[in-house]
Amino acid sequence: MHTVEDLIREEFRLDERIVYLNHAAVAPWPERTANAVRAFAGENTRTGAKYYPQWTRKETELREQLRELINAPSVDDIALLKNTSEALSVVASGIHWQAGDNVVSTDQEFPSNRIVWQALDKHGVEFREVDINPPVDPEAALLSACDKNTRLLTVSSVQYGSGIRLDLERLGAFCRKNKILFCVDAIQSIGAHRLDVTAIGADFAMADGHKWMLGPEGLAVFYCSSNVRNKLELYQYGWHMVENASDYDARDWEPARSARRFECGSPNMLAAHALSASVSLLLEVGIAEIERRILQNTSYLVEKIREIDNATLLTPVNAERRAGIVTFTLAGQDMTRLHRHLLDNNVICAHRAGGIRFSPHFYTSQEKIDNALEVLSIRN
Repeated sequence: MHTVEDLIREEFRLDERIVYLNHAAVAPWPERTANAVRAFAGENTRTGAKYYPQWTRKETELREQLRELINAPSVDDIALLKNTSEALSVVASGIHWQAGDNVVSTDQEFPSNRIVWQALDKHGVEFREVDINPPVDPEAALLSACDKNTRLLTVSSVQYGSGIRLDLERLGAFCRKNKILFCVDAIQSIGAHRLDVTAIGADFAMADGHKWMLGPEGLAVFYCSSNVRNKLELYQYGWHMVENASDYDARDWEPARSARRFECGSPNMLAAHALSASVSLLLEVGIAEIERRILQNTSYLVEKIREIDNATLLTPVNAERRAGIVTFTLAGQDMTRLHRHLLDNNVICAHRAGGIRFSPHFYTSQEKIDNALEVLSIRN
C-alpha cells in the first residue's frame, strides 16, 4: 500500500527549481492526470470514437467521485459544466426574480460571484455587499444584512484574496430557517478542505477543477439540491439535457430529472478523463489528510511571516478562519515589484488583495516554503 509520501514522489514531477505556491490560481497536474490525457489522446488518434461507451462510463465515474468528494446525497445532484461562472449563471438566470428582491454577499468575492448578481439590477434586484473585514464577525454581518426580501445568500467558502474561511454551517442553518437560498462558490475549498454540502445545507455549490482539485481548466462541478432543481428555469437547451438523451429521433422531450438538465450539449470528455484521474488521487490520499497537511503548511507560513518586522498578514491569524491561502504585505515594498521578483526567482505565487498570496497544497514541502521565504528575505 502506498503511503502519502510515496504518492507525492510518484505523482508530482515539478521542476526542482520551482517553488509552486499558486494552487489558489491554477495547479500543476499529477502524473496520473497527464497519463490519462496522453492515453485519451492516443486512443482518439488511433481509433477515433470507437470506444465512446467507455468514455461515457468514465464520465459517470467522475460524477460519483465528485459526489463522494462533497458528500452530495445523490449522483443525480451533480452536473458537469464548463466553469464556476457558468454554474453561477445557471443559478442567477434560473431564479424567478421579482423587483425588490435582494441578494446578500461579502465585499471580497471574486468577480465570478459578483458580476452575475450585479447583472440582476435590470430585474430590480439589489446586490448587497457586506463588509467582512476584521474585527467584524463575518457571519453575523452577513445575516444582519438579510431581510424579508432576501432571496439568496451567496458566499465563497474561502475568500480568494484574504483567505478567510467562513462558517458555512452557521450560514446554511440561518438560510434554511428563513427560507433563503444558499449558494456557495467552493472553488477555494473543494480538493483542499472537507466540504459537506448536506451538512451545510447548500442549495447550490460549484467549483472549477483547475485549482485545489489539481485538474484541467474547462470543467467544473455544479451541485444542485434536488429540493430546488426543478425550480430553476432553464435557459440553455440541447440534446444532452433531455431525459432520453440517446433517443435522437424523439420529437417529444422533457428535461432530465437529474442535474444533467443543466448540461446542454456534448461533454468535455478529455477534461473528464483528466479530472477523474486528479480526483482519484485526492480520494486515495483522503481529504481529511489533505486538509491536515495544507493547514500545517499555512500555519507554518503564518508563523514565519509574523516574524518579519515589516510584514502585515491579510489572512486571519485565527486558525479556525484559515484555509490554504496566506496573503500578506511588506511595508515599504511595492507589491507588484515584489511579486515580479518572486516569479523571476521561480516562486510561483499571486498578487491578490493588494498583497502577495501564497497557496501551498498538501504535497508542498516545508523545504520549498523555506526557499520561498528566503527569496522574500533577500528582496526585503
